[in-house]
Amino acid sequence: MKKIKYKKKVKVLLIFGTRPEAIKLAPIIYELKKNKKYFDTKICVSGQHREMLDQVLSFFKIYPDYDLNIMKAKQDLFQITGSLLNKIKSVILSFNSDLIIVHGDTTTSLSAALAAYYCKIKIVHIEAGLRTNDIYSPWPEEGNRKLISAISNINFSPTKHNYENLIKEGVKKSTIFITGNTVIDSVKIILERIKNNKLLKYKIEQSIKKNGFKFIDSKFILVTLHRRENFGEGIINVCKALKKLSENYKDIYILFPVHLNPQIALPVSKLLSTASNIILVKPIQYAEFLYLMNKSFLIISDSGGIQEESQIIGKPVLITRTKTERPEGLKSGNLKLIGTNTNNLIKEVSRLIDDQNQYNVLSKKSDIYGDGTSSKKIINILKRLI
Repeated sequence: MKKIKYKKKVKVLLIFGTRPEAIKLAPIIYELKKNKKYFDTKICVSGQHREMLDQVLSFFKIYPDYDLNIMKAKQDLFQITGSLLNKIKSVILSFNSDLIIVHGDTTTSLSAALAAYYCKIKIVHIEAGLRTNDIYSPWPEEGNRKLISAISNINFSPTKHNYENLIKEGVKKSTIFITGNTVIDSVKIILERIKNNKLLKYKIEQSIKKNGFKFIDSKFILVTLHRRENFGEGIINVCKALKKLSENYKDIYILFPVHLNPQIALPVSKLLSTASNIILVKPIQYAEFLYLMNKSFLIISDSGGIQEESQIIGKPVLITRTKTERPEGLKSGNLKLIGTNTNNLIKEVSRLIDDQNQYNVLSKKSDIYGDGTSSKKIINILKRLI
């Protein structure tokens, strides 16, 4: 790839709006700030996840230069995208950006990439090349990331598999770099802080208990759900399975930090709030969540990030989806796709509880997503290209 030539510092604008993006971009922001000789960095957040986004920004001490605060009650994707395009355009022109960095597959990322393309500004896509090859699963994320890839100028792929996905779609080899996933950088930063700071560990434990989970030293299953394709029947089926499991295993707690979206919160509360050993809590701050992942017996989730984070924690993860854009995790040994069928979920969880050998098979650590230096690699490559 030809160098992008600039006469002065490169004006880099990072645009993101959700908790996962903030987690994965935090180490990138740290590295950019360390390299002020090369980069003039500004941060723009959309507020697509307001409360959960702010928790991560606070923990990492990241202070946005622009906050679009776009979320309103009952917005649909048309309204969110339209609002974002106009507001991001204003930020891009105000800062006179040279490079726009986006991450992954959110509506914020797609809108930012599209705005940058309309302004003819170079687009850097971090976590490029993840695919299920089903345009509606996950929806709209699969479509978003394919569209971003079509207009990006620099693509940072976590794995060789992601690289190959982009090649198949006609993306130029010279624009793709395999770097590992920056989430591993963030997880290592946080776990190291907790390990070396007794006061931080104590505060995390106290915050978890205050949030409603007083049984932190008990055997528990950690659950998260947030995917749009699971809205409705999928969430109801999972809740029915959790209710049955809570009845079958009275000595095991089920901890469920419930997403704020009413399409998740309402059915979860209706179906699970009366179970004595199911603890429903508000969304948990990221450091606390990693601590709980590390303490848990097993994890049930439809999250992509958890599929990655679990690799260095080594806990079994049952994925309540039928397809994943992270097949490397399935090969690594600690992930299993199980869908949302109630009976199947009960069977898979029961097997791990009742059979120690089966549990051991899924309790593995791996480095398939990197060694914690992905952010440094990305910034070093950008420095070579400018």
